[in-house]
Amino acid sequence: MRKSNWLLLVFGLVLTLFLAACGDDTSSDDGEGTEGGAPEQVLNILESAQIPTMDSSQATDAVAFQFLGETMEGLYRLDENAQPQPAIAAGEPEISEDGTEWTIQLRDDAVWSNGDPVTAHDFVFAWRRAVDPATGSEYGPFMMNGVLKNAEAINNNKADVEELGVEAVSDTELHITLEKPIPYFHSLLTFGTFLPLNEAFVTEKGEEYALNSDNLLYNGPFVLIEWDPTGENPEQWTLVKNEDYWDAEKVQLEKINVSVVKERSTAVNLYNTGEVDRAGLSAEYVEKYAGTEDYKTLAEPTLFYLKLNQANEALANKNVRKAIAMSIGKQDLVDVILANGSIPATGAVPENFTSHPETGEDFREINGDLITEDKEAAKEFWAKGLEELGVDSVELGYLGGDSDVAQEMDAYIKDQLEETLEGLTVEVVSVPFEERISRNEKGEYDIQNSGWGPDYLDPNTWLEMWTSTSPYMTNNYDSEEYDTLISEANNELLTEPVKRYENFLKAEKVLMEDAGIAPLYQRSRAYLWRPSVKGVIFNPMGADFTYKHAYIEE
Repeated sequence: MRKSNWLLLVFGLVLTLFLAACGDDTSSDDGEGTEGGAPEQVLNILESAQIPTMDSSQATDAVAFQFLGETMEGLYRLDENAQPQPAIAAGEPEISEDGTEWTIQLRDDAVWSNGDPVTAHDFVFAWRRAVDPATGSEYGPFMMNGVLKNAEAINNNKADVEELGVEAVSDTELHITLEKPIPYFHSLLTFGTFLPLNEAFVTEKGEEYALNSDNLLYNGPFVLIEWDPTGENPEQWTLVKNEDYWDAEKVQLEKINVSVVKERSTAVNLYNTGEVDRAGLSAEYVEKYAGTEDYKTLAEPTLFYLKLNQANEALANKNVRKAIAMSIGKQDLVDVILANGSIPATGAVPENFTSHPETGEDFREINGDLITEDKEAAKEFWAKGLEELGVDSVELGYLGGDSDVAQEMDAYIKDQLEETLEGLTVEVVSVPFEERISRNEKGEYDIQNSGWGPDYLDPNTWLEMWTSTSPYMTNNYDSEEYDTLISEANNELLTEPVKRYENFLKAEKVLMEDAGIAPLYQRSRAYLWRPSVKGVIFNPMGADFTYKHAYIEE
């Protein structure tokens, strides 16, 4: 998530994440139904990390986008087939012949949780705020530069924010001007960065905006309560049905209780005692529960990989990077440690995500396996790298997560690297989710275990982030050939889908030949999932799950 960024980090391995993409006894708090035998419409779920932010201009991770997606509504929302459907938009957009002018009529019955109407001005304010350099948004420029007219110039202080290509023609008519025709713009409008904001409320709250649930407004299916990251109980929060939501009659859940639990054993115990309705499973539990009524697996187009920071002298060496990328036993990683249906990743674009516009062949099938485990070749690359560096040993830091599965996986990768590459010492540092985000943004790591879920349905969501000018580029990979291929795909070739797709294929080969990243696996997730929980949509991009249509069945 997106991944679609998706940042979709390794915490997405654990409990209800991820950052990524069809998901789906009665389950009240005490296991009993409500009066008259009807089940209480209360869902109890777990997360593996706190919400880092509920400011849509600042959100970058799967947890934030998950709860923005439940409490907020943009112009369009993904349906069960991952297709954009009108939300605040009253219908489909009117698009000019050249594809650069979009006019969208807004529904007139959508309101904020303070009673204010949701208007076109709210989208103008939010989008301007996201690209304004004073805001310091990471995803604003990432999602809007080169897409919305003048976004990049504004973000580089070369144009005023009022020149952004979005205009409120009236309260219910929004006019959007694109820098160029964007093939995936419709799906992009479902993403969290494009959510509206109530200007008067945000301005009134100032620096207090979005710091806790009392300093937020909502226009989506649910309202967030009891969320305070600096309070006495930062690891619990609740969503309650938003009775003022324009489509409230479709929302059946009255409440969603969320708790942060990082230990898989604790999560399983909570499920078995009826206290939660879903729990992620790791390898030691899969064999026990596979085949039971409660066991469920969800495959998704989310990739995990090692980011290799070339600010480090050793990692700036291509042979060293290739040695690292080829040293890890990825099959054992997915079979033994994860054991949830995940598969080894051998490129930068997942399988079963996009297909060639002419032949229909899957991207991964066309490019094949670009980086695979080959320990003997890894040793040869390592020896060359050390010789070029003039050293016989290297010490590298490894930034990982603090969940139980993350630590087990990171320990395995450390062992694989040190056992294969003589003279290598890897120092693993396991930190909480929020700290990982902070360190990633500052580039404070040598190796980082990271992940990405798509933000929209196009190979660009996987490949543009590795260009040298990408806001996500914190690992200092810089290839003129790669940058050129991606730039051509997003400019000169926008109206030539076959050539554009082939540029993406070439670019991935360049990235993998350079070992710009080291792919690990494409994620699938195994759960204990209460059979009575129905109607949950599992998304391939943006928020992992949509609970708008969820309900508890008798």
